[in-house]
Amino acid sequence: MDGDGEGQGGDGGGRRRMKKTIRRRQTEEGPSMVAQEDSPVVPMEEDIAGAAPGKDEPVGPKKSELRSRLGWAVFRAIYRGLPDFQRARLEEMGFGPFLRLDELTLDVALIQALKERWDPECHAFLFPWGHMIPTLEDVVRITGLRVDGQAVTGVTYTSYQELAERLLGLAVTRERSSLILRMGLQPSLRVASARHQTGESQADYMARMMEDARAALAEEEGAAADRDLRRFLILVIGRLILGTRGDPVNCRCLPLLEDLFSVGSYAWGAALLAHIFEGLGTSSRVTGVAGFFPLLQVWAYHHLPSLGCGEPRRAGAVPLLQRWRFCRDEQSLRRQVTMIHDALDSVPFGHVQWTPYAGEDDAAQPWVEQGRPYFGRDIWLHSFNTVRPWERLGRSFRGIQQETDWTVRVCEQLTDWEQRGREVVSEATSDEDYFRVYARRYGAQREELDRAQQMVGGASSSREDPGCSVLEGQLAAAEAELRDSLAPTTALEAEMAKLRLRPEAAEV
Repeated sequence: MDGDGEGQGGDGGGRRRMKKTIRRRQTEEGPSMVAQEDSPVVPMEEDIAGAAPGKDEPVGPKKSELRSRLGWAVFRAIYRGLPDFQRARLEEMGFGPFLRLDELTLDVALIQALKERWDPECHAFLFPWGHMIPTLEDVVRITGLRVDGQAVTGVTYTSYQELAERLLGLAVTRERSSLILRMGLQPSLRVASARHQTGESQADYMARMMEDARAALAEEEGAAADRDLRRFLILVIGRLILGTRGDPVNCRCLPLLEDLFSVGSYAWGAALLAHIFEGLGTSSRVTGVAGFFPLLQVWAYHHLPSLGCGEPRRAGAVPLLQRWRFCRDEQSLRRQVTMIHDALDSVPFGHVQWTPYAGEDDAAQPWVEQGRPYFGRDIWLHSFNTVRPWERLGRSFRGIQQETDWTVRVCEQLTDWEQRGREVVSEATSDEDYFRVYARRYGAQREELDRAQQMVGGASSSREDPGCSVLEGQLAAAEAELRDSLAPTTALEAEMAKLRLRPEAAEV
């Protein structure tokens, strides 16, 4: 999928898809998630079970509805427990800014509402005002992960048993699998118990885990230190960057960690984006998104500030995830999702922030400058068996129970990545031109145009709102163009109807 082009538009969808996707789905479908009120850290994975909350039921922790498999605090504790030379190695690999991020409470309702707006056929969120997607620039600015370098790909194997035993010093019981149990990996770093103890403060909790990790980690360079670093990296990559909805840790990237000197040459941020696109493409009945979904949360905070979902904090902090705090809502999850959908349907075109990073001080973000050659490009994203394009059907190859060399299987797409794809050039000379093209393509669905017109009328009753009048003019122009384009077809159909009523014409 294209990694870039700020909130870029496109007309890769179809009229039928617009009607199917932009209409919000009923939140009553499938099981629902409830946000934990008391969780001190971000849950990286959800385990969904139990019934959906009632309409007026407040959000709160409930048994079996949302359980944190592994919180961000665990990663921070291990990172702080690493010797200085190990943290310096992670810094050289490009993981430093990402690992220093503070925890961000999960905005479950916002993530779910965005997922319901995702069209897996054109790989974009469909909003009344146009297409929008997270880009490589969003990834690098929000997370600090590099998006330049080698594609994250290689060979997948039928079994990772030998690799796990040799590189991690861990036994793997499931021979034909790319997964290893987290509860075998986490204790090897002395953080087997990641739960708060009764009466334990957050500071004491972090200090205890950090000291436990420090006691288990090698203090000098050598084979033991390399093993420790690989264990930590596979935990970070398998649980955060390329996390799944299950408990085990995926080992597909383990071969890339054999040579620790080359780990920093891979575009881990690009793999993170490909993985998120894959998670967004799952069934609408699957709640939650696999991967590092705080990216989607902060992306929405920056691009759709009028939703009012996030609260600013730490002005000027980088990466940009540091600048936001979750704006907690005590209403039921179902009501929150419905309210977000209603807000998305009524956001005026002029209130969408298409270029939120204009004016940023990039001197404080060297990772942005390194990734700039990949911004605004039509390019394939890679994460082993997940290959995501722009304006073409994406592919996620499921059959990884056999040994597959993806450098051969998707050779053409890898060449495209190495050549940095091609520059995205929009035919629209302004936002207004883009919206007109978007409205023309999807405007044949009267229901969608009517909704857009209602959005203009309901968003602001003030005559002093310039964005409102501009949008009204755009919609009127789109309708006029539609009528003009359909006029020849209508005339031809009328003429054919007349001919069918005249026998002599039928003979001719």
